[in-house]
Amino acid sequence: MNDTTAKPKIRTRTKTKVERPKLHKVILINDDYTPREFVTMILKAEFRMTEDQAYKVMITAHKLGACVVAVFTKDVAETKATRATDAGRAKGYPLLFTTEPEE
Repeated sequence: MNDTTAKPKIRTRTKTKVERPKLHKVILINDDYTPREFVTMILKAEFRMTEDQAYKVMITAHKLGACVVAVFTKDVAETKATRATDAGRAKGYPLLFTTEPEE
């Protein structure tokens, strides 16, 4: 007889920890040259805001100098900020959207 015994294989599962992506704020910087209507139009088009939401964000930036528009993952935030800024530049306005990490 054979004295070898079969040992069951023990499988260990390693759980990979998936970390949530870091979020970034898109910030509208106020300037004295871009018309309010144009800023509102860009906010509606690029950030899918209603007329009322866009107006409130625009007025907040106008009064305080800057306003957080929305929060996205880094890639999305940078893309939206760039597209919105480029739309202003295409019309000759100094419209500026920036991004920064959310704390």
